[in-house]
Amino acid sequence: MSDGFDRAPGAGRGRSRGLGRGGGGPEGGGFPNGAGPAERPRHQPPPQPKAPGFLQPPPLRQPRTAPPPGAQCEVPAGPQRPPRPGALPEQTRPLRAPPSSQDNIPQQNLESAMAKPQVVVAPVLMSKLSANAPEFYPSGYSSNYTESYEDGCEDYPTLSEYVQDFLNHLTEQPGSFETEIEQFAETLNGWVTTDDALQELVELIYQQATSIPNFSYMGARLCNYLSHHLTISPQSGNFRQLLLQRCRTEYEVKDQAAKGDEVTRKRFHAFVLFLGELYLNLEIKGTNGQVTRADILQVGLRELLNALFSNPMDDNLICAVKLLKLTGSVLEDAWKEKGKTDMEEIIQRIENVVLDANCSRDVKQMLLKLVELRSSNWGRVHATSTFREATPENDPNYFMNEPTFYTSDGVPFTAADPDYQEKYQELLEREDFFPDYEENGTDLSGAGDPYLDDIDDEMDPEIEEAYEKFCLESERKRKQ
Repeated sequence: MSDGFDRAPGAGRGRSRGLGRGGGGPEGGGFPNGAGPAERPRHQPPPQPKAPGFLQPPPLRQPRTAPPPGAQCEVPAGPQRPPRPGALPEQTRPLRAPPSSQDNIPQQNLESAMAKPQVVVAPVLMSKLSANAPEFYPSGYSSNYTESYEDGCEDYPTLSEYVQDFLNHLTEQPGSFETEIEQFAETLNGWVTTDDALQELVELIYQQATSIPNFSYMGARLCNYLSHHLTISPQSGNFRQLLLQRCRTEYEVKDQAAKGDEVTRKRFHAFVLFLGELYLNLEIKGTNGQVTRADILQVGLRELLNALFSNPMDDNLICAVKLLKLTGSVLEDAWKEKGKTDMEEIIQRIENVVLDANCSRDVKQMLLKLVELRSSNWGRVHATSTFREATPENDPNYFMNEPTFYTSDGVPFTAADPDYQEKYQELLEREDFFPDYEENGTDLSGAGDPYLDDIDDEMDPEIEEAYEKFCLESERKRKQ
């Protein structure tokens, strides 16, 4: 009985159960010497197990935000609190200074401990821009174009390479034509000295103008300039003559080309549009200095239109519409000067194609729009009529800007009034009473007019009283 009373409550149960919760043996993780949780002093740390078979658990890793071991702060010594049950060992717990001791921490260590895990210093990038850097050119542009053309053709082994390079340059930058064409012509005059070289130059320009649709206009301008500025004139013909001969070679197969396959027709259409540009841009100077167009091209375009309408396929009709939009007004004016009715025949043929041909609906719509365009004089605005002096007979608004006068009774009258002369004379007689004043009241008498000097400048008593009241009221409102 005494033994039972000497034991702490629950000690016997813990010893008998062994593996139970709060047991007395080491296996159960209980309390030695029969001490239960209620009797263990809080200031004593939990005892370490004595059994050699139980190893101490590994320490937890430090948090990522903790400073490195070499930068840990030193905490001044002071009274230590007993560790709590289940707390980490002293070696594995990160040290943290109390708030009262932060003033004693060295500033350098504090900054390194706080800045390293949080602040990322971006590297300083040095700019490579320089005022002496070479000029920027976009992709696909070669800065050697201008230099090569200005320096001549020394960098090109053959004439074809030089000419082809310049033609490609004009295709990409048509705006450079005005600034570089003169140097190009001078270079060609020093290089093109034989018939074969001139023939090669003509062929290169023709192929570029007919293979690239956007170059047909620029090619025609180039041909016109070279026809006037190339000095070589061999027995086989000058530049313009050789160019027209080359166009005639393609013109002679127009009927076969209009009936050919799609590739052949496409090449033929490019030739037709280039010939239209040549007709508009190629200038021929007469013996008396008069500039005219090539009549042979006018005849050729008429026959080309016949070939296109004779084979009313969609692409042929579209090419004919483009050609007439381009040259229709000029062709009609030229035919009218010669008394021809070729344009009327072409319009009649278009109407027949719209009615009979098996072309698509869109192409028929294009043809009808072309007929409408021609009926409106090809979209040209009619010139204004010659100037004629306005009179009351030919201009209904002749009296619109005339001044208005008033009679002595206040009745207004203008120059359009039947009694204008009589009323105006009366007005002039009234002005005799004020000879020194014009109609608008301008004083022509100068200073010291006796009529105006007699006017009394003093105010009427009633007006003066009202004015004083007004001044006083204004002053009172201003002070409020």
